[in-house]
Amino acid sequence: MIHETAIVDKNAKVHSSVSIGPFSVIGPNVEIGENVVVHSHVKITGNTIIGSGNKFYPFASIGNDPQDLKYNGEDTKLIIGNNNKFREYVTVNPGTIGGGGLTKIGDNCLFMISSHVAHDCMVGNNVIIANNVPLGGHVIIDDNVVIGGNSAVQQFTRIGKMAMIGGMTGVLNDVIPYGLSTGNRNILQGLNLIGLRRAKFENKTIMELSEAYKKIFASKNINENIDKLNGVFKENPLVKDVIEFITKDKRRSICTPFS
Repeated sequence: MIHETAIVDKNAKVHSSVSIGPFSVIGPNVEIGENVVVHSHVKITGNTIIGSGNKFYPFASIGNDPQDLKYNGEDTKLIIGNNNKFREYVTVNPGTIGGGGLTKIGDNCLFMISSHVAHDCMVGNNVIIANNVPLGGHVIIDDNVVIGGNSAVQQFTRIGKMAMIGGMTGVLNDVIPYGLSTGNRNILQGLNLIGLRRAKFENKTIMELSEAYKKIFASKNINENIDKLNGVFKENPLVKDVIEFITKDKRRSICTPFS
């Protein structure tokens, strides 16, 4: 159902099952899939493709121009998956030519009030971003990450799968998968053990990861420490994820337990 006060461009592709509330605006290059709910006073514009089952709450701004001074109206995209929730005042920007031209969000994510996804971000599945959290441009957030309220993630930063960022944390350095990071300028506090147990990983697997974590960060020579890990640790799938993340090409340094 489309409310009589909503403005939906005639060229927009909106599934018949979509609900659009009062005073919302849908632009001409928007595609919206099945069973999406757009509450009142929402604006969705740009080259934006939205999957099924998403909910957009009042005053969300989706697909408006990137907040990048280099952006000059280029033809870029925003792709949103399925079953995400965008709460009040959430803003999501499309990509820029310099960053690949695409911002992408996966499935089953929750973006709480006043959170922001900047240009060229890649957000995975089952991600929870709490109130007032901005993601700078080109940030990569892997699956099952939780970011606490009033934190801020600097541009080009990566956060690995199932990592947890404590509230009011300034994320300047990449956070390893399964890591727990907090601080005014983030440091690594350990592993997200609660999250790992909730995900029903075997205790043996978690314990091996915990031991490998101690060895990897035993000194500041992280790559050298990784080389010294024996085969038992390197066969552990969680340890493999951490090693792959650390050794991958990156723009930011790895967050460590060291000041």
